[in-house]
Amino acid sequence: MFKTSLLMAGIMILFGMVGLYAGGSSGMMIALLMACGLNFFTYWFSDSIVLRIYKAREVDETSAPQLYSMVKELAVGAKLPMPRVYLIDEAQPNAFATGRNPKNAAVAATTGIIRTLSARELRGVMAHELAHVRNRDILISTISATMAGAIAMLARFALFFGGRNGGRANPVFGILIAILAPLAAMLIQFAVSRSREYEADRTGAEICGDPKALADALARISASVRNTPMNTAEDNPTTAQMMIMNPLSGKGNLSGLFSTHPPTEERIARLMAMTR
Repeated sequence: MFKTSLLMAGIMILFGMVGLYAGGSSGMMIALLMACGLNFFTYWFSDSIVLRIYKAREVDETSAPQLYSMVKELAVGAKLPMPRVYLIDEAQPNAFATGRNPKNAAVAATTGIIRTLSARELRGVMAHELAHVRNRDILISTISATMAGAIAMLARFALFFGGRNGGRANPVFGILIAILAPLAAMLIQFAVSRSREYEADRTGAEICGDPKALADALARISASVRNTPMNTAEDNPTTAQMMIMNPLSGKGNLSGLFSTHPPTEERIARLMAMTR
């Protein structure tokens, strides 16, 4: 909650400064109102936004009995409320968790990960996602993803107004903000610490009781991700940090900058050390 509050305060300051320089005091008021609305909207609806981006469909014990019962059993073992369960029609094997808190959490898995992994490996992945829920990583990661998109909107706002100095337009400033705002979005992504993945791996291994299952799953997912693109993630790279494995191909100019995942080899090594 502290990190989330800092992030929201930073958004207020950034929007206010850009509004001040782009449109004077009236521009600052408009930008601050936009920031307030953005903070409110992302806190309450950021999870729905991300799930809608990936066209995720909610499933239950009838439509996806194996996945649903697996998540239910792990949630009971982790002493967590039962999260909503979603499927994403994507060939790339991947998964993520989202929500404001454990009571309003959701876990999503691609159809590709269900086809790629064994039941034992999939159980390790779902335990990893529930670890994010228990560690309360889901709020900051989901909000940062949606706010990064909002900062891109801020860049367009500054470019449109062009900056104001003594009543005269300053197109140079507008262009500068249009360049700096995406950089600020990248900083938001880097604010999501890579250590959270190590911790989610450790906690997930404890939840499922099988560190090697998660290690095997990471190795199999890593091998498949390299050969299976996910166009939705490529179009929305700010959401990449939510996945259990970086879904980006790295072919785009900015793709590497949005990678917040630690090396897979190191993650596997730490899990295998737990088995010993």
